[in-house]
Amino acid sequence: MSSKPEPWLRGPNLAIHPVARPLAHSFTQVREDLAMWTEGLSTDELWRRPWNMGAIGFHIRHIGGSADRLTTYLLGQSLTDDQLAGLKIEAGPGATRDDLLSELDARLLRCESVVEALDPRTWFDAREVGRKRLPSTVHGLVTHIAEHSQRHVGEAIVTARLIKALRNGTGDILSVPSS
Repeated sequence: MSSKPEPWLRGPNLAIHPVARPLAHSFTQVREDLAMWTEGLSTDELWRRPWNMGAIGFHIRHIGGSADRLTTYLLGQSLTDDQLAGLKIEAGPGATRDDLLSELDARLLRCESVVEALDPRTWFDAREVGRKRLPSTVHGLVTHIAEHSQRHVGEAIVTARLIKALRNGTGDILSVPSS
């Protein structure tokens, strides 16, 4: 476990506009948590699906892919053919930990740069999401990017813990942990 406090408790980064800070904190935690919890996992383990759970590799790819797609909507644009194709292969196994984390970082950096460049006066401007063009706002999208990323980090952590427990022979899911 990290000895540092969570990113939001490390003091404000005054170089980042207050509107963008929660997303920056979320992405810092995404990077740190995924790096920590995937340390020592093999490529095979990253793509393992115990009890039909989503693979860790999928969650890492999906966090980056979702951030990228939602950033496109944030900019008021439609998804590209490449983005739609990428969505279909997020669960495709094989990428290494380094490749997954590098790809994730690049996508998070793109999203961060867009959010940091936002004019705060646009915070409540309307945006449309998806093929159905569902209504949202700039603020709604930024908030969802952060919370959606954290949801998938949580799933990746649970899967990583389970894989490590199974690897070490301590994966009895019926036992109750002692306090």
